[in-house]
Amino acid sequence: MKLPLIKNPRELAELIREIGFLPLFRCGIEGFSLEECTPPGYWFVKDVEGPWEWRERIAEEGEIAYAKLFHKKAGFISREWYPDFANYRRDGYDFDARYDDGLASMASKMIMDVLLEHTEGLLSSELKVKAGFIKEAAKGFDTALTTLQMQTYVTASRFEYKQDKSGRPYGWGVGRYAVSENVFGTEWVTSRYSEQPAESKARIAEHAAKLFPAAGMKLIEKVIK
Repeated sequence: MKLPLIKNPRELAELIREIGFLPLFRCGIEGFSLEECTPPGYWFVKDVEGPWEWRERIAEEGEIAYAKLFHKKAGFISREWYPDFANYRRDGYDFDARYDDGLASMASKMIMDVLLEHTEGLLSSELKVKAGFIKEAAKGFDTALTTLQMQTYVTASRFEYKQDKSGRPYGWGVGRYAVSENVFGTEWVTSRYSEQPAESKARIAEHAAKLFPAAGMKLIEKVIK
């Protein structure tokens, strides 16, 4: 499938809903990324709203997941497909059970414990401090937060900007992160839990293979892992 050119957040949202999931950057499957279907003039150009701004709008709407979801890099998953990714990536584990079985790090637990107490989520800078990642103990925060996003326990809920003395936003948007169930609803996120994780994996892989048959199943499974 050749993806259409995307020039605004509305077109991006429509594409994600149509195909189900989309990496932000090149992933190895030719043509399967927002990077490859957006004109170069929309990327990091002053006074031009592009993908970096579109992702913020997508996250704020709460209907499409935006997080580090593919190879520890950013991407999007539609509401329809998020339960399958949660079932597959979590491999049948709620976070507490994963930690109890020794499959999650202490750093991940520190982050989850804090986010479970803040249902509206926290800015990454706030989360880092509240979870105890300060000074010598700061090591491991970014890795743990990325892992939790890949496993679908945590997602970006919106982005916020610092303001200058005149109240004008500046710099890059800072992500606000929340437990995925608090963004999309527990019932929905866990709605595939009655199935085996392998069933969700197969469903995702088969769907991607229909979209990009030339990629081959081995590469597809690597991308969705």
